[in-house]
Amino acid sequence: MELIQNFINGEFASPQDGKYLDGFNPATGKVYSRVPDSRDVDVAMAVVAAKKAFPAWSKKTAEERAEYLYKIADLIDRDREKLALAESIDQGKPLSLARELDIPRASKNFRFFAGAILHTQEMSTTQGDTSLNYVLRQPVGVAGLIPPWNLPLYLLTWKIAPALAAGNTVVCKPSEFTSMTAFLLCSLIKEAGLPSGVCNIVFGTGEKAGAVLVDHPAVPLISFTGGTATGEKIYRASAANFKKISLELGGKNPNIIYDDADLSKAVPGTIRSSFLNQGEICVCGSRIFVQEGIYEKFLSEFKAETEKLIVGNPLDEKTFMGPLVSSSHLDKVMSSIEQARNEGAKIIFGGDRPKNLSNEFKDGYFLNPTIITELDRCSEIMQREIFGPVVTVTPFKYMKDVVEWANNVPYGLTATVWTTNLDRAHKTAAKLEVGTVWVNTWLKRDLRLPFGGMKASGIGREGGEFSLEFFTEAKTVTIGL
Repeated sequence: MELIQNFINGEFASPQDGKYLDGFNPATGKVYSRVPDSRDVDVAMAVVAAKKAFPAWSKKTAEERAEYLYKIADLIDRDREKLALAESIDQGKPLSLARELDIPRASKNFRFFAGAILHTQEMSTTQGDTSLNYVLRQPVGVAGLIPPWNLPLYLLTWKIAPALAAGNTVVCKPSEFTSMTAFLLCSLIKEAGLPSGVCNIVFGTGEKAGAVLVDHPAVPLISFTGGTATGEKIYRASAANFKKISLELGGKNPNIIYDDADLSKAVPGTIRSSFLNQGEICVCGSRIFVQEGIYEKFLSEFKAETEKLIVGNPLDEKTFMGPLVSSSHLDKVMSSIEQARNEGAKIIFGGDRPKNLSNEFKDGYFLNPTIITELDRCSEIMQREIFGPVVTVTPFKYMKDVVEWANNVPYGLTATVWTTNLDRAHKTAAKLEVGTVWVNTWLKRDLRLPFGGMKASGIGREGGEFSLEFFTEAKTVTIGL
């Protein structure tokens, strides 16, 4: 049984009231870890430690801060296999995916922002007739960071790295569903010699720990990635203290496939964007729109390739999809599939649990990839994020129609367009109400570029200079001549 502890002021600590939560292995459905059920006193201790450490950390040079970040990146690379295995067991994702994507990206996040602060112009100047003006960018203070459960270490480091690079100290509250790699990161932070209190990690639920962090008056900044409903609560709670807010929320992302698309690339690309990480990625394309001329051909090939996907033991190199993250999430996704059935939709593949799993995994939270057709575009299933391996496939005739359908949801995070017509690609991308459009590819990320959503998919942008701007405040200084 793995015992997870909080990391406060450079030391490991049990929750003050001694209460823990069960941590489940999604593949077996069995408890394998104990996670602190932290509350207000634990969060308060972490904030005090971060606030105390802030003056000294913020005064360090960019070179000094970067050296710590590079050390942490080196240690993540050294422990890549250990971290990948932990991520797979804790979250349910295939071990191969954790090796190839999650853990390498975690170290890259630290390297990227370490390099960024060494090559960023920190002060801009202008000169008027009677004054000299310059702008300082200074760290905000204690940053509250709340990452999601689907890409635990990947997205935790996406927040920690720029916050520390900019000179802030941090208090993090990882998801109670996937706490293991955040706990392992604490040891690496300590080994790297990061000064005590600069990075604090408190585990627990959103209700008992996350809400306290959001409400704390000594935490002037909150960065949250997760569901839209939770994001709305954080937005409202932060308003009273006028906190800086970055919210990267849900999506109901369209995947548009025109009749001139190269299906040899579009089909496997759509398989990945539909079912990678069990569909538990906010940028997965859950609404597939296919132009009428190739609809039947695409659907046939897409179904055939989906049937080949292996669902099962996440530690097996052949597995493409592991279990969903929790029993409650599996129930939620299954209820969405049942709702689609009740609305008269046709489920052409999946919609059920795998039947060929060994006894070891019979209680795991597995679900077959699911393809749904003949569903009304205004149905709740087409409007609400499911966050699982469930996609709808819908034919369209004209560009104006598919753009209207793509935009006619509360969300606006990402979209994917498959076409060999460059003019069509540009016109479609310009009309889509989303933060990111991928053309003939998916999940390609240049860390220098902004990432975020429109509408109910979030507020603000992070990435490159956008992250460094978010984690700092601009101050204008004017000197009379």
